[in-house]
Amino acid sequence: MPSRRIPLLLMGAFLALYLIWGSTYFVIRIGVESWPPMLLAGLRFVIAGSLMFAWLRWRGAPLPTAKQWRSCAIVGVLLLSFGNGGVTVAEHLGVASAVAALAIATVPLFALLFGLIWGQRTTGLEWGGIVLGLIGIGLLNLGHNMQASPLGAAIVLLAAASWAFGSMWSRHLSLPSGAMASAAQMLIGGAVLLLGSAATGERLQQVPAMAGWIALAYLTFLGSIVAFSAYLYLLKHVRPAAATSYAYVNPVVAVLLGISFAGERIGPEEWLAMTVIVSAVVLIGLPQWRPKVDTAIKSV
Repeated sequence: MPSRRIPLLLMGAFLALYLIWGSTYFVIRIGVESWPPMLLAGLRFVIAGSLMFAWLRWRGAPLPTAKQWRSCAIVGVLLLSFGNGGVTVAEHLGVASAVAALAIATVPLFALLFGLIWGQRTTGLEWGGIVLGLIGIGLLNLGHNMQASPLGAAIVLLAAASWAFGSMWSRHLSLPSGAMASAAQMLIGGAVLLLGSAATGERLQQVPAMAGWIALAYLTFLGSIVAFSAYLYLLKHVRPAAATSYAYVNPVVAVLLGISFAGERIGPEEWLAMTVIVSAVVLIGLPQWRPKVDTAIKSV
């Protein structure tokens, strides 16, 4: 691939995370009105993973080794089953899509903390961002959305921690090359969600509305195949803080969509929390973004 095309690839990957993932919180809200939460998330990833896996095998991609399947299981469960599945369940329990996106904006803060496990150095600026982010989490929990659903609040914050831990661990695991990693992780993560759906007795009460089917299709093809693959690509080519920089754009996109189309109301505590959390993520992310991207570009 000519080096002049690499910046466009990186830009496209970041745009997919910023815009598509920012909208998925709103689309999940629509989806859980027609689907049980774990069933929705499980179908989304099993369908996406199956399509990607079949296409890659048709193109001649090798099957993952046993070690790679184990690695994909770890990442798939942490990121998709617990991470995305947790967000879906939290929105089903009443957490507003905008607030769920804001809670997930804490992923870079958790990523820095978990990075210490693997010996990653944390600068004074990053520690300042972590402290500021924790203050933002406290403010977020003072808002009416989180207080209205304490269980949902706990689940969405645990989902953020699980996503961050899985993201950091994935950098040290043997994973299949290219999109096969995404496909295998979706297959396993989606299967775990479907097992969880069956174990908890989730049932469709009626045939999903057309909006529910559209939500499933959007989450499957754009939210899963396109955006998740872009995220895994960035994890391999830029620093974690840059790969998770979508966290300070997604809340803005989600808030605008939630207020404009879903009638969500954001209280003053939550507006303040968004300002603090986004500021914290910018503080820890932007200084690290450009040098690593430049290095990635030059090394190709």
